Amino acid sequence: MAQELRPLLARNPMMIGIHTGGVWVAQRLHDLLKLQEPLGTLDISFYRDDFTRIGMNPEVKASDLPVNIDNRHVILVDDVLHTGRTIRAAMNEIFDYGRPASVTLAVLIDRNGHELPIHADIVGHTMSLNKGQHVKLTSDSATSEGALELKVQEAGE
Repeated sequence: MAQELRPLLARNPMMIGIHTGGVWVAQRLHDLLKLQEPLGTLDISFYRDDFTRIGMNPEVKASDLPVNIDNRHVILVDDVLHTGRTIRAAMNEIFDYGRPASVTLAVLIDRNGHELPIHADIVGHTMSLNKGQHVKLTSDSATSEGALELKVQEAGE
């Protein structure tokens, strides 16, 4: 993914990760690309269209966009693109902060099940899962030195 993002460096992009998994992936990419500006982070909990149905996320974190995004090229990073609703919410929040020149979407996993016409520009891996299966990015820095692990889970696990 970092290699595919390198041509964008000429545009001096700002990188933003979506909490939680997207921030992990974005931090890794940010380090590999040696971006100078701080990494931005978004918590899209209040922007979700299913907020009233799923309730409040118990781990709401503050969003942090450390630089002005007006007319900036933004690289938006998430761990898993599934329905597209998280990305839609992230775009709504980004535009509340300003009007970027462009937004490039980079995701570690693009899985089947899109419900909205949202597609990633940069994809680490594409996978198909059965209905009821989910993929989750986990990190256990105590045992894996910050390595990221993907787990396919059945609904209810």
